[in-house]
Amino acid sequence: MSLVSSAASFTGTMAAPVLRGMLKSRVRQGKEIASRLAERRGVASIARPDGRLIWIHAASVGETMSVLAVIEALAGHAHVLLTTGTVTSAKIAAERLPPHACHQFVPLDVPAWVETFLRHWHPDCAVLVESEIWPNMLRLTDSHGIPRLLINASFSPRSAARWQKLLPHAGILIYGFRYVHVQSSQDAETFRRFGNAGILEWGNLKYAAPPLPYEETHFLALQSQIRGPVWLAASTHPGEEDIVIAAHQLLLVRFPALVTIIVPRHPERGASFPFPRRSLGQVPLPGQVYVADTLGELGLFYRSSPFAFIGGSLVSVGGHNLAEAAGLGIPTITGPYTAEISDQVAKLRACGALVQVRDAAALAAAVATWLDDPSAARRAGAAAKTAFAGLESLPRKIADLILQTAL
Repeated sequence: MSLVSSAASFTGTMAAPVLRGMLKSRVRQGKEIASRLAERRGVASIARPDGRLIWIHAASVGETMSVLAVIEALAGHAHVLLTTGTVTSAKIAAERLPPHACHQFVPLDVPAWVETFLRHWHPDCAVLVESEIWPNMLRLTDSHGIPRLLINASFSPRSAARWQKLLPHAGILIYGFRYVHVQSSQDAETFRRFGNAGILEWGNLKYAAPPLPYEETHFLALQSQIRGPVWLAASTHPGEEDIVIAAHQLLLVRFPALVTIIVPRHPERGASFPFPRRSLGQVPLPGQVYVADTLGELGLFYRSSPFAFIGGSLVSVGGHNLAEAAGLGIPTITGPYTAEISDQVAKLRACGALVQVRDAAALAAAVATWLDDPSAARRAGAAAKTAFAGLESLPRKIADLILQTAL
């Protein structure tokens, strides 16, 4: 065992009592599910299915959504265990996983807890999504002889620089994957610089994700409730909503019946807004902001607006997935902070389906432009839909790679 592995094992073991307390605190905050807390210690809530089992780990909602099509493509070939680390991703899994797949919360990186998890599930292959990498999990996966893959891998420039400094001491976190499927050529270059082999430049899984679901009856009801112009601010963070609300106030001068829908990135923040809220059964009102603080309805709100501002970009988060909106023919507005989605921004800007803004006045101007010219918004939406086309076969291709690795 390397010095780094030994340190990670010791640290994880010593942290176990503190982590137990942290988990109980997270239950009180609504960030864990009390009845499933043992899963975070590696204790399974359900039996292992017979036959070949593929373990896929996706940290949260975004990663979960991107890997659903791969899970579907594994149907008839293997059972799938999906692990995640958040309550919201668990709810998505409960709603959208097919019959051949099940969900558990991932154990925290305590050696004894990871060992308990692996002894129960003993998967035939471990598939990590994007960059969710934990040293004890990887070391013990290897000690059980479980081959592992990293799919849709990506490093932000800041993360790549940090890993470069750690590289001489943290080889286990980078090496050992049979294959590394990357999101972009820039990510391929980064992993090659780290010395990885088996780099696959097949495209970004997020671009091949199935359309976000929605309920037709809910869509028709919302259409009947919104009688004036409407626009959407999706996946917003604290600080961004203030800018969106300021833009709404500026727009009311020209569009007095305007409805601005805000979908906060974390729905539990809905209670902090002094506006009608969907979680309370309230409806949109002309001239007001409407807070869509429910889970799993983003597909509904994208389909209810001719364009959307997508958050994490007016504050220094780095931006959120634009391909979900683009796939539905929705052109987008973003802020300047898009380091995490730079390839998506480039694709949409190149086809005229994206506008970038810096403040409330610029946001209001961009919204007014598309409200004044709906045909321009439709043309931009049609262009957006083509920006990420051509990757329909990618989930099947990755599923075949997983099955080949699990042999």
